[in-house]
Amino acid sequence: MATGINLKTAAGRESQVERTAFRILAAISFCHLLNDMMQSIIPAVYPLLKTSYHLDFGQIGLITFTLQLTASLLQPVVGTYTDRRPTPYSLAVGMGFTLTGLILLSHAPSFGMILLAVALVGMGSSVFHPESSRVARMASGGQHGLAQSLFQVGGNAGTATGPLLAAFIVLPAGQGSIAWFSVAALLAIVILSRVGAWYKSNLKGPRKTRSRSGGEMQLSRRQIGVAIAVLLALIFSKFFYLASINSYYLFYLISKFHLSFRDAQIHLFLFLAAVAAGTIIGGPVGDRIGRKYVIWGSIAGVLPFTLLLPHANLFWTGVLSVVIGLILSSAFSAILVYAQELVPGRIGMISGLFFGLAFGMGGLGAALLGRLADATSITFVYGLCAFLPALGLLAVFLPNLEPPRRRAA
Repeated sequence: MATGINLKTAAGRESQVERTAFRILAAISFCHLLNDMMQSIIPAVYPLLKTSYHLDFGQIGLITFTLQLTASLLQPVVGTYTDRRPTPYSLAVGMGFTLTGLILLSHAPSFGMILLAVALVGMGSSVFHPESSRVARMASGGQHGLAQSLFQVGGNAGTATGPLLAAFIVLPAGQGSIAWFSVAALLAIVILSRVGAWYKSNLKGPRKTRSRSGGEMQLSRRQIGVAIAVLLALIFSKFFYLASINSYYLFYLISKFHLSFRDAQIHLFLFLAAVAAGTIIGGPVGDRIGRKYVIWGSIAGVLPFTLLLPHANLFWTGVLSVVIGLILSSAFSAILVYAQELVPGRIGMISGLFFGLAFGMGGLGAALLGRLADATSITFVYGLCAFLPALGLLAVFLPNLEPPRRRAA
């Protein structure tokens, strides 16, 4: 009888841990939604800022560059530091930077103050992403791809929501209405404080997550270095291309098809919604069939559609953008988990490096493409960027980590 009671008690505890993990995953995904929603308000209001401050495309690119630079350079530093000294409540503190940046942006008197405001928002993201990715892995229950996809889909959903909110709230009410989104930052701070408490309570367990894949494969330093370099090249191709969509798709649609600002925002929303859907698919599929195949299929498989996009009419532009968003976005969760398995025990550093590079490539791409658009045209930019996914062919050099792991299981 005692044994039966003990077994029931143990089962109950295990069930409770599983429920707690999914609550944490839901909380961190929702906060990711809020964080990226607030961040995506910035590029969504570019046409408004361009008119109000008489900006050129180069200055628009500089805003994105500032946002992404501050959101990228600090991330590997934050991740490396928290690998050694976990800081559970840094999540809430980082969101405070975002709150301050939004309030400043809503009343920025000059272009310089706009840059300062978006820099603060970027700093908030640089703290949020590495530690949130660590929390997602802690709460994964071993399903690392699924956990990262759930975490990522929150961010993609937030990025997709931003343009709609900009079109239906900021556009009619004006720049000052950006301050209303500080309510979302306050809500995120409350939730992240609770997540931080859970994080702190789980620090008593093992702090390093060893990946059986890397150990069983016994890869040399050179093999690991080559694999990381390939993954970074794939991140470059993915986010440089996405920069052309996030920063200039509105202008492309308005210029080529003479759409209104609101109609162009709806097209951008459809693309970003497809990105969110693709993200939730990529992680679980990678858990099941192997992450290398998801990486290969996602980035190289999108090439035919990106090549067609600059030559399509309005209807097919909408269709192709949705297909591109679905395919291209499925790669990031697989890339991140694959990299974490290559370098076990460095979750924060790897997460910070890859999130940071993603933001950095987006910022660099926006700045360079803005200058190129000023010198040529938006249409020329999209024709050139169509070839970027060809770098996905480098995935052939990645070692296959998953089959040995499945045989061991």
